[in-house]
Amino acid sequence: MLGLKLPTDPRWVNIVEKNIEDILTDHAYCEQKATSTAISLIVSFPEYTDLVQEMVALVKEEISHFKMVHDLILKNGWVLGRDRKDDYVLQLISFFPKGGSRTTQLVHRLLYAALIEARSCERFRLLSEELEDKSLAEFYRKLMVSEANHYTMFLGFARQYGDRKEVDKKWNDLLEFEAEIMVNLSKKETIHG
Repeated sequence: MLGLKLPTDPRWVNIVEKNIEDILTDHAYCEQKATSTAISLIVSFPEYTDLVQEMVALVKEEISHFKMVHDLILKNGWVLGRDRKDDYVLQLISFFPKGGSRTTQLVHRLLYAALIEARSCERFRLLSEELEDKSLAEFYRKLMVSEANHYTMFLGFARQYGDRKEVDKKWNDLLEFEAEIMVNLSKKETIHG
């Protein structure tokens, strides 16, 4: 369903289980960045009313996910750690050339967002199925459903605003590039790394 070309190595869950505090901190910041992305799309492309409406709803949802993760951190007696750079996202956003028309820039940003959400969904599914802590596994199962909806929403908007054939080609090329990135990841206690 997600179209990812390279699945996450299931051994990644073993790394996560040894570093729950770190993964939750990273996850909290992923939710915060998703909120920021939605706000940025509103600010950058206010003339796309249907996109703005969906991004407003997404901001509310993502910030509520941030709160859920933050509450889980506090419940465990921890505090939110510092944000770290996301190697996955930094590499991913280098794929499309900078510049181009506003529509091209929008389509590229939507495709990046769709892929980040798809990979998050895949990771959350893995956590929901493989974590020994059943309450944490259930937590990730619920989030997995949301992420799948986000992925399809972003991809749908890219196809709506861009030429469908061109967008589908870019999407497939981005999926191939992402698979190359993933070969060297899945070795850290981060949602994407």
